Amino acid sequence: MIRFGLLGCGRISRRHSDLLGGHLVNGATLTAVCDPIQERAEAVASKFSVRAYLDMDEFLSQKDIDAVAVLTPSGLHPQHAIACAKAGKHVVVEKPMALRLQDADAMIQACDEAGVKLFVVKQNRFNVPIVKAREALEAGRFGRLVLGTVRVRWCRDQAYYDQDAWRGTWAYDGGVLTNQASHHIDMLEWFFGDVVSVHARSATSLVKIETEDTAIATLKFRNGALGIIEATTAVRPADLEGSLSILGEKGTVEVGGFAMNKIRHWRFVDELPSDKEVVENFSVNPPNVYGFGHQAYYEHVVECLVDRRAALVDGLQGRKSLELISALYESIETGQEVALRFMPRYSRLGLVS
Repeated sequence: MIRFGLLGCGRISRRHSDLLGGHLVNGATLTAVCDPIQERAEAVASKFSVRAYLDMDEFLSQKDIDAVAVLTPSGLHPQHAIACAKAGKHVVVEKPMALRLQDADAMIQACDEAGVKLFVVKQNRFNVPIVKAREALEAGRFGRLVLGTVRVRWCRDQAYYDQDAWRGTWAYDGGVLTNQASHHIDMLEWFFGDVVSVHARSATSLVKIETEDTAIATLKFRNGALGIIEATTAVRPADLEGSLSILGEKGTVEVGGFAMNKIRHWRFVDELPSDKEVVENFSVNPPNVYGFGHQAYYEHVVECLVDRRAALVDGLQGRKSLELISALYESIETGQEVALRFMPRYSRLGLVS
């Protein structure tokens, strides 16, 4: 039994606490929670009859906590994750793992040195429609990839940002690219592979925040495919979609719904008998009031810890996604196309003389 503690009892903690405290994840249980705001900590603790702490050091000193879910503002993830690692706790950190690449590197190093595992929450990779699309990709059914598109059209009004002072700030949150669209950006890179360069634009359209509520970007992938990101929280009056489109020479798949949880199109040049089964039985996540993706994600975390398996999204994978997001912001600031990784131009290493 992996004993979890929650660090941070804000809005996102509800899904984590419901799963762990409600004993809905095999092999996992909730032991304690911590938040400097007493009302928040005690509300979660009393609901699940676990201990509440206001002091992080006291919380991390508890011997009956094996792993900690870091659910604090994004800008605080690095210092909190590093503190957990130094206390000998495995770390599950919400997206994005950090806001700066050097902080992500420090988190990875701290966990490596402490001999604990670092998991970054990317629960949409476990959505059933996404799993089926990934199986088709690995089977080569798309052929040469041509174009990938993600669309995040959500509604976050001023009241949402006013809930906490850190929301929409550069120091602790970032904008729609860092927060709401980070899962979709990660998915685009997961399906299409390494990104060579990006060009992005943004605007702050309907709310008063430091960062952007709307952004668009074009991407060039190493395999020659192109990509498009469309992300906004300025949809009114309600959420519209969160989707992923995969276009290849031999097939097209579009996964839509609110959060990439429903197959809208599933077509391949070379049809298989199993395609009908996919559309009939796997096109929508199983009904689950607690969120299918998070439950499957935590089951994966437990399996990794118990069986010492490699994580699907570890610190290095989380950093890779952050590098892409950082490049998008670099392009927004400079107005220029930004390359993601260094490519040797003058080095003679590996060349035949």
